[in-house]
Amino acid sequence: MDYFNYNDNLLFAEEVSIEKIVEEFGTPVYIYSHKTIHHHFNVFKKALGGYPHRICYSVKSNSNIAIIQALNEMGASFDIVSLGEYERVIKAGGCPENMVFSGVGKSEHELKIALKAGISCFNIESENELLRLERIAEKEKITASISIRINPDVDPKTHKFITTGKVDNKFGVDITKATELYKKANDMKYINIEGVDYHIGSQICTLKPLLDAVDVAVSFIKELKKNGISVRHLDIGGGLGIRYNDESPPSPQEYLSQVIEKIKGLDIELYVEPGRAIVGNSGVLVTKVEYIKETNSKNFIIVDAGMNDYIRTSLYESWQDVLPVKISDSPTLKGDIVGPICESSDVFARDRNIAVKEGDLLVIRSVGAYGFCMSSNYNSRPRPPEVMVKNSTPNLIRRRETMEDLFLQERLLG
Repeated sequence: MDYFNYNDNLLFAEEVSIEKIVEEFGTPVYIYSHKTIHHHFNVFKKALGGYPHRICYSVKSNSNIAIIQALNEMGASFDIVSLGEYERVIKAGGCPENMVFSGVGKSEHELKIALKAGISCFNIESENELLRLERIAEKEKITASISIRINPDVDPKTHKFITTGKVDNKFGVDITKATELYKKANDMKYINIEGVDYHIGSQICTLKPLLDAVDVAVSFIKELKKNGISVRHLDIGGGLGIRYNDESPPSPQEYLSQVIEKIKGLDIELYVEPGRAIVGNSGVLVTKVEYIKETNSKNFIIVDAGMNDYIRTSLYESWQDVLPVKISDSPTLKGDIVGPICESSDVFARDRNIAVKEGDLLVIRSVGAYGFCMSSNYNSRPRPPEVMVKNSTPNLIRRRETMEDLFLQERLLG
């Protein structure tokens, strides 16, 4: 569900027409709906009900501080993977006690800063990371709370680049070796075992792999208990998919009700780390048609947004819904919707039928997750602004970059 709807043939974001936003901020421009974020967060909250839980928003999915601020005000906790994400949450009004720190490559500096700040839990990804954290904790005389990320070897049936719970992925500790690592952690003076953690992938649209992973984790927790190790929470990560085209992902209610049923006898808190499922459908990227180019093989609808602004279609060859901002009597054209970047992979949509002419505005739907946060300045292009619509007010939450911004950090030779 989202709050982008047509009114008299014009697309609106909540109560504001996208044409009006473009008049003020230009194109390309990212536009987010506050109501959509609020709705999807509350869907998770309702699904978890009275069961003890934390909803740890995955900051990597969209790290704008205004979005983090909005979620913090809604009662979210946060899943971070870097010191930069930590600082963003702090800037947005969050606190270390409401963060879990994930990621395979935490530096010594990051671990030390997070430990001293009082981070809620470190999700440990390897034995060497555990040993590093122990050294730092002993030196600082601060107890570090941890969970160990187990690799349950479950195939999430998603794109290979966003699969994270198979044995040949870099993430987590092999399930066959994890018990021994927990035993080592249990003997460490400055390490406090809090939970068990896993995350099998992203954009998962079938229930079975999600529930298979829960079964693995439940069996593992029971095995730990036999070895005298008790945990206080299970962190099941994120990964729940959204609808881009014709996918039918399970709802949070359908998914989490079954998770709770599987774990309710363990007397543990449940952590979830949704990102895409909360913000994915909250955002659109608005772009202007610069040219319509006809060739002998096909038509190209060339727009002013590029793969530097939104790379997901180029990286994963994924499907994005593309719609006109204004429904008109423009001629229907079949063609590829492409950007200006000097790469043949700079494609937003292939062989689409769309009523369009030069100068028209198009929206690329469902870009609220892994959109701006994965953007770049490739081809020396300033990145677009971000606008958050809240009811009838469009709020600029990131200004458009200037040409001067492109080389602000650079220096000429002396």
